Amino acid sequence: METARDRAGDVTTSAVAVLDVGKTNVKLTAASRDGQLLETVSLANGPGASPPYLHVDTGRIDAWLLDVLPAMVRRHDIGAIVATGHGSAGALVDDDGLVMPMVDYEAEMPEAVTAAYVALVDSFRALGSPLMPGAAHMARQLLWLETEWPEAVARARWFLGGPQYWAFRLSGNGASEYTYLAAQSHFWDFDRRAFSRIVRDRGWQRLIPPLTPAWKPVGRIRPQLARDLDIPADIEILCGIHDSTANFYRFQQAGLTDLTLISTGTWIVGLSDGVAPETGYERGYVTRNLDVDGRELSGILAMGGREFALIAAEAPEGPVAEATIVALIAAGTMALPSFVEQDGVFPGSAMKGRIIGPEPASAAERHALALLYVSLLTDICLDRLGADGTIVLDGSFAKDPLYAGLVSALKPGRNVLFNTDAYGTASGTALLADHPRRTGVTRVDVEDAPDTAIPGLAAYRQTWRERAEANHSN
Repeated sequence: METARDRAGDVTTSAVAVLDVGKTNVKLTAASRDGQLLETVSLANGPGASPPYLHVDTGRIDAWLLDVLPAMVRRHDIGAIVATGHGSAGALVDDDGLVMPMVDYEAEMPEAVTAAYVALVDSFRALGSPLMPGAAHMARQLLWLETEWPEAVARARWFLGGPQYWAFRLSGNGASEYTYLAAQSHFWDFDRRAFSRIVRDRGWQRLIPPLTPAWKPVGRIRPQLARDLDIPADIEILCGIHDSTANFYRFQQAGLTDLTLISTGTWIVGLSDGVAPETGYERGYVTRNLDVDGRELSGILAMGGREFALIAAEAPEGPVAEATIVALIAAGTMALPSFVEQDGVFPGSAMKGRIIGPEPASAAERHALALLYVSLLTDICLDRLGADGTIVLDGSFAKDPLYAGLVSALKPGRNVLFNTDAYGTASGTALLADHPRRTGVTRVDVEDAPDTAIPGLAAYRQTWRERAEANHSN
């Protein structure tokens, strides 16, 4: 069978396939080892609703992946595959595959399990994140599985993070990884730099495979898969990484420090290499994360992408006109948090979102209001993190330059950049393949935020914050 070395002479010069399993979309991207994107194909993602609970439709993702992967391997000389994804996916597996469906993080958690969970865990500051809704924490998922389906947990070999599940699916080998365990799993005690109390007390260490660097190969593609797909048998499968941390890694590899990165998609995820104010941990909106090398990062989460979609409704795609923003501000139209079952940066605001002032009169105005809302949300996320260095904006919101312009206008005097390819997660994940060999900095395409002068924006911002704080207490 042909191998990567037969094709390229040196496997380290081949391209990388990045599997990014998001809440809304699944993407497979071919990229060079210096993070340049070559091709992306995607699949709309949605949960499976069949019993016993809302779950990730891994069967559909798997079938799609095996359908599109062979052609990508041939087109781009793929020598390594690595997965990434949001931090709330856990997979209970035995040697043959899933023992139970992968829990969707919006699954409704039984109240009794939640009550038991709160009694069993360490302080949320030590765990790195507050108690989030649904099944957002891997530890909470596992307690639910152990409570309701103990025989399944008893026969399982591993409980894997999402990226590590796909590494297992492709290689047959299990691993766990720092950035993923540190992304609100509640498996990790940041103060002790060890597994958390619930892991120790419940004996879950047996289900957690050895900690492995995100960049390290866990094996090669399963021989039978290579034969079935007619692809080279020596393709390396890397351990995998948390998606927003992969994006942050990209800018670290470009030599940026004193950095706050705002990644946008279904969630607004902020990560900073600075230390957040203690009040952020006390109020429960600042998280703790780890980078690829295990160094602590400050983080923040808000479900801004979902809120954007709810506010914008059926608004057309394309850039927002600055004049429409000006008109909304002049009219006093505001969207106040939160439109989802997640408090974000305003504790107690879940599902209290509303629009005040004159209603948007058109789809274009709804679109503009959504962009203004997430810009204000980004602004307060940056304040909560307490970061005062360079700001980089990335992801779906950054496709509209006015988003960067608004954030820059809300942060006068700050160095605000935006990522022009708007998909830094895939680039950062691809960079893992050369991590042990890289000696210099990598290139990253960023631009300065455009100068944007919006009349009345500063006063609107102040009023919005006051009303947002008041709204969650009503």
